[in-house]
Amino acid sequence: MTEQTTSEWTVDEARRSASGTAAQGVAWLIAFALTLSIAAALSFTLPLNVAVLVAVFQGGAALPLAFALERKLGTGPMAADHPLRSLSVQLAMVQILALPAVIMMYTLNPALVPATFAAIGGAHFLPYVWLHRTRIYLVLALAVSLGSWAITLSGVEGAYRLVMIWWPLCYIVAAGLLWRRHRQLHPAT
Repeated sequence: MTEQTTSEWTVDEARRSASGTAAQGVAWLIAFALTLSIAAALSFTLPLNVAVLVAVFQGGAALPLAFALERKLGTGPMAADHPLRSLSVQLAMVQILALPAVIMMYTLNPALVPATFAAIGGAHFLPYVWLHRTRIYLVLALAVSLGSWAITLSGVEGAYRLVMIWWPLCYIVAAGLLWRRHRQLHPAT
C-alpha cells in the first residue's frame, strides 16, 4: 500500500492495486483448475448424475484453496477500505446467482450441466477484462463458454466429460499467461 489514502486513488491506481493483491486472479484459476480436473477424472468412474454434481460442488474445495494461494502469490491482502473491495467480491460471486439455471438443467438433462456451468463461469470473467486490464480474461471467457457449448453440441458421446477436461485446461493456460503478466508488473513478488 502507498502512503496515500484510498480516497485519493484514481480508478487506475485502485485497479492496479486490486490486481496485484489478487495476483491477477491466478490463484483462483489454479485452485478451480485443480478441483475441476479432479471432477473430470472422477467423471470416468462415477455415473453421469453424480459426476456432474461433483463438478457443480467442487467449488467448496476450491474456495479455501484459492484464498490460501492468493495469500502466497499476491502482493499482500487488500486493505479493508480499498475502493474496489466490494466490487471485487461482487464480481467474484456473481455466477452463484445463475446456480438455479444449473439446477434446472440438471433436472432436464444432466449431461448439459458441465457446459451450462462452464458458460456461466466463463461469462463471469468478462468484467475482469476491465479490472485486471488484460484481454486474457476476454479470451478465457469466450474459450470456456463457447468452447464448452461447441464440444457439447458436437454430439460426441460423453461430451460432458470433454467439457470437464476443456474447462480446467483453459484455466491452466490462462493462469500461466496471467502469472507471467503479474511477475512483469510486480517483479518483487
